[in-house]
Amino acid sequence: MSGVLITGATSGIGKQLAQDYARQGWQVIACGRNGDVLNELQNKHASITPLQFDLTDFEHTLVMLRELPFTPSLWILNAGSCEYIDDGVMDTKLMARVMQINVIGMTNAIEAIQPHLQSGHRVALVGSIASELALPRAEAYGASKAAVGYLARALRLAWTSKGIEVTCIFPGFVATPLTDKNTFDMPMMISVERASQSIRKGLEKGVANLYFPTRFTWIIRLLGMLPYGWQYRLMSRFFAPKRTKS
Repeated sequence: MSGVLITGATSGIGKQLAQDYARQGWQVIACGRNGDVLNELQNKHASITPLQFDLTDFEHTLVMLRELPFTPSLWILNAGSCEYIDDGVMDTKLMARVMQINVIGMTNAIEAIQPHLQSGHRVALVGSIASELALPRAEAYGASKAAVGYLARALRLAWTSKGIEVTCIFPGFVATPLTDKNTFDMPMMISVERASQSIRKGLEKGVANLYFPTRFTWIIRLLGMLPYGWQYRLMSRFFAPKRTKS
C-alpha cells in the first residue's frame, strides 16, 4: 500500500490532499499544528496518522519525524503562510515570520526526513506562481516562494544520483482560509478540491514542475519571461499608485 506524508495538513490544500489520498486507499501521515483538526481527520479516515508539531521548531520537528509508523514513498511539504507589505514600507519582523515558516520550516522538514529518503521516493515542495513575477505587496511572500523554487531545483540536482525525485508545485489562486484574507481580485481562482486533483495527477505522472490552473499560470510565466524592464512597466501600469502633484 502506498504511503504519503503531508505537512500543513490541517488547512487548505494540505487538508484536502490528506483526505483525498486517504480516500484513494493511501496510508497518510498528516502533520500540522492544530490538534483538533488532526483528530477530526483521523476520526474520519482510519488510514490517517496525525502528527502534531510546529515546523518552525527545529528540535521538535526532528523528534517528531525521527520515527514514523511507516516509510512513505511520497513526501509533500506544503505548510506555508502569507503576509503582505503595504506601500513598500519594509517590515523586517513580518519578513522574518514569512521566511521562518515558508523557507526555514521547509528546510527543517527536509533535514528531518532525510534519514528516511530512499531511491524511488518523491519529495514535493509547494511553492507559488507568485515567485515567477514580481508583484506589489508580495515582497515577503514572493521572495520566500522564490527561495522554495530555487531550493527544489538545487535538491533535484543533488539527489539525482540517489534516485530521489523532486517536484516543485506552483499553484495560482486557490480558495483556502489563507486566500480568504485577501482583499484584492484573485483571477481564475480554483477550489481546493480541484487543486488537490491537479497535484495528485501531476505527482502520479512524476512531473518536475507542476503549474495550475494551466491558463493563469501560463500567463504569469509568459510575463515572467519578459525583460525585467518590460515587466516593471507592465506591473507599474496595472498596480502602481499614481503619483500626486505637490
